[in-house]
Amino acid sequence: MAGWFEVSNSSDGQVRFVLKAGNAETILTSELYKSRASADNGITSVQTNSPLEERYERKESSNGKFFFNLKAANHQVIGSSQMYATAASRDAGIASVKTNGASTMVKDNT
Repeated sequence: MAGWFEVSNSSDGQVRFVLKAGNAETILTSELYKSRASADNGITSVQTNSPLEERYERKESSNGKFFFNLKAANHQVIGSSQMYATAASRDAGIASVKTNGASTMVKDNT
């Protein structure tokens, strides 16, 4: 099964989206947006940028966990991953975003 995006409201009324893999695991989480239209633009940005290797910023946190950010051409962060125990797990997460990020399926949970 292919991945999809889910759009939802935060407790303060802002909007965010997550990218889910085919197994329903969250693989990318957006920032908070003030409007649904802005979140939709973020989804479009994931669809455009997720196939491009140079858009991924691989990071290691101060506690030794690994994560990544997906960035747009203007270097703004579009979304961030969860924390992973190993660099290899993080890289598998990137591969999953590359595979699922082009999805056009959006589930509206607002």
